[in-house]
Formats: sequence, C-alpha cells, structure tokens
Amino acid sequence: MDAVASLMPLIKILAAFTAMLVGIRLRIGLGASILAGAALTGLFFNLPIGQWPGAVTSALANEKTLFLSAIVGLIMMLSGTLAETGQSKRLMEALTAYLRSPRLRLIFFPALIGLLPMPGGAIFSAPMVDEVSRDMDLDNADKVMLNYWFRHVWELAWPLYPGLILSASLADIPLHRLIAYTFPAIPIMFLLGWFFVLRRVKISASASSPTNTQRNLGRTLSLGLPLIVAICGAVILEIGIGIFMPGVAFEWGVLAALSAAITCAVLQNRMSASDLGKILFSKHLGQMLFVIVAIFIFKEFMQASGVVTELARMAGGNVALIASAVLLPFLVGLISGINVAFVGATFPLMLGLLAQMNMMDQVIPYLVLGQFAGFAGVMVSPIHICFLLTCQHFKVDIGRAWRRLAVPCFFLTIFGLSYFALLRG
Repeated sequence: MDAVASLMPLIKILAAFTAMLVGIRLRIGLGASILAGAALTGLFFNLPIGQWPGAVTSALANEKTLFLSAIVGLIMMLSGTLAETGQSKRLMEALTAYLRSPRLRLIFFPALIGLLPMPGGAIFSAPMVDEVSRDMDLDNADKVMLNYWFRHVWELAWPLYPGLILSASLADIPLHRLIAYTFPAIPIMFLLGWFFVLRRVKISASASSPTNTQRNLGRTLSLGLPLIVAICGAVILEIGIGIFMPGVAFEWGVLAALSAAITCAVLQNRMSASDLGKILFSKHLGQMLFVIVAIFIFKEFMQASGVVTELARMAGGNVALIASAVLLPFLVGLISGINVAFVGATFPLMLGLLAQMNMMDQVIPYLVLGQFAGFAGVMVSPIHICFLLTCQHFKVDIGRAWRRLAVPCFFLTIFGLSYFALLRG
C-alpha cells in the first residue's frame, strides 16, 4: 500500500494524460483535449475551483502565450498566402531546372516545402514527387515514404517550427541555443531517409536526364524572396538580439522577419485586403491559436496544483522525470501526430521536475531527449495528417506504408537516447 501511495502523483498525472490522449483519439479537438487534461489535473491535485479563473487569466496574460500565438499566426498567414496565390507552385517549377540528379529531384521538393511549416504540407509536395517520378517506374509505397520522410527532415532544428519555438519559450532559453544542440537531427534524418528509403529506389537510365525547364535565376530568387526573408531574417534577427540585446525577447526577431515576409508576398502578388482577410480569419488558424492558449492554460494549472512538487518527492523524482522526458512525449506524439502537442503537454512537467530537483544545468540534455522521443512518436503516428494525406494521394494502404516507418523511427529514438547520454556526460 505504501508503494501505491508513493506512486499516486504519477498515477494521477498519467490519468490526466490518458484522458487527453483519449480525447485526441476520439477527435474532440486537440485544444479541447488539453483543456480537459488541465481540468482533471486541477481536480486530481485538489486545486480549488475558485482558483481556476485566476489560473486561466494568468495563462492568457502570459508574455510567452502572446508571443507564440503571434508567431504561429504569422507562420500560418505566410503559408496560406503563398499557397493561395500559387507562388509556392511557381517556385517549385522554377527550381526544377537546377536539379540534375533524379534522386535529388525526388527528395528536394518535400525537403524544400519542409522549410516552411504547413499543417498537412506533405500533400503540397506529393504532386511534385508524382511529377518528377513519372518516368522512374516507382512503387507508390516508395513515393509515400519519400514524400513523408523528407518533408520532416528539418523539424527538430529549424527555427520556424512552432514545436521548437514552444520548447525554447517554455524553457526560457534562446532559440538558437536549443538549435545548437538539436541540429544533429537533420543529418541523422537524411541518413535514415537515404538508408531506409532512397537507397531502395531503382532509377531507370532515362530518368537521369536533366529537366527541360529553362533556368532563370532572377525569377527563381524573386519567387523565393518571401521564404528567404522569413527564414534568413528570423535566424539573423534572433541571433542578433541574443548577442546585442540580451534583455529583449528573441521572439521579436521572428515576428519582424515573418511580418516582412508576408508583406513581401502580398506586394509581389498584389493581394487585396479581402484576400488577406480570408487567410487571417480561416478556421484552421483559429484552431491552431486555440491549441497554443490551451497549452499555456494546462501549464498554469500544473503549476497552481503543485503537480511538480508532488512528483519530485516520488522516488526522488527520477521515475517521473524519465517518464516526462521519454514515455509521455512519445505517447502524446504517437496519438496526436503533432509536435506542438507533445511539447506543450509534457515539457512543462519535465521542466518543473528539473527545477524542483535542482537539475536546471541538465535542461538542454532533457529537452533534446524529449524532442527526439516525441518526434519519433509523431513520425510513426498513424494519424499524422501528412502521412494520411500522402497515403491518400498515392492510393496506398495506410497499414502497408506504416510498417515501413517503424524501423527508421526506432533508430531515430536510439540515436536520441545515445545523444542524450553523450550530452549528460
């Protein structure tokens, strides 16, 4: 009985997480599921209901909540602007002239689209993979893996991904510092993709000929200008703020770069205010912002309920710490198929435990471990929207394609654990 009693804090938080996962699985909505988990956490840990409105208000007024909501909103607006105006498609066509290798053509477009986070973005690159593989006689299951895997090679170390931005915000560290430790994920993703996917593809001799599209560097750079402004601007401004204005929040640099990129795209395409308004008030943008708000409310409920304190007492906090850094991120990623979900639902717990256990010097290793574990769950998730849309586009059975993901995702997890051990050492 004493053993069970000592484990009760972990059992309670696992019950709250389970309710969240069930809600996500039943498709009641990611934001609603996270809010349900927050309410259950408050009930399980005896947070007086009279304090709930104050916790919600505190979360809504939090600077990090406002910053992240603005950043995610601008990213969604930029993605929507480029897609709605057809500029993304024109850019793909212009870049084709520079791709001589057939294997490079197969992975280039998914990887390029991956530089700009878009929910379900793999469906945007799928027709391009279909087009460049027209004369290559590829199996559709190979096309699914090529499009899906290489669409996500940047996700653990690219500064525009909301999950990565949220991780840095929750840990209150500069984004470039976190990326300095997560960047090995990019070559590992390319390596795993080559070994388990691209290496298996058989290319006919006729497919090796260069494309017939005429090269026009000026037009290509012009079409890619919004992406260049967003990507390079965000990186340069964020690093510059960290070096020259350490007292200023790094999020201002990201906001400035994204705003400039949207302005550039609007001017290039001569968009009207009504066209921009449709993107701004789209249903999907509202849903994503709701998720961000729900995440910070959940974090506030955990802090107000004393969850971290109780878990830290349990077995020295080690069991809960490992669960919050490996098991929970993987499970939430698996069930939700979204990076923001596992970061927002589990990292507040992990960071709180590290603080309570006086292990804040180990924040980076545990953040990296949680990122790899959660991302492996996201990649192998059978309800990942990119995976589902890609299978649908190529008319491939989901079960058949999903089985091919298990092995590379396993090795991705093994690398994450090994890298964690190296960082701690």
